[in-house]
Amino acid sequence: HVQLVESGGGSVQAGGSLNLSCVMTGVTHSRYCLGWFRQAPGKEREGVAGMNIGGSTIYARSVEGRFTISTDNAKGTLYLQMNTLKPEDTAMYYCAAARDILRSSRLSPARYNYWGQGTQVTVS
Repeated sequence: HVQLVESGGGSVQAGGSLNLSCVMTGVTHSRYCLGWFRQAPGKEREGVAGMNIGGSTIYARSVEGRFTISTDNAKGTLYLQMNTLKPEDTAMYYCAAARDILRSSRLSPARYNYWGQGTQVTVS
């Protein structure tokens, strides 16, 4: 049974940083892919960063160079380090997991079938 629980959101000023965490249980198979997504009010959910267990990453252009996705497999935790935050980064952030997603599709929400409950990030 896969369960994902996010934490680390909050309110920061533009230019600040946050580090989101996602504790994962049941994500044990080496073919799992992991992703971070966000959804602002009135907008569709969009992919922010994705990776496979082997460490191959992909980022949305809007966050590349500012955000970093990583895992600590020993702790079963997925991270999203967010630097140089902008007001347009304000959204609910979700982590997600699924098996066997091609790298080119790892930012597509439709490819994921396990989701966390979300953590709010507000940048002013």
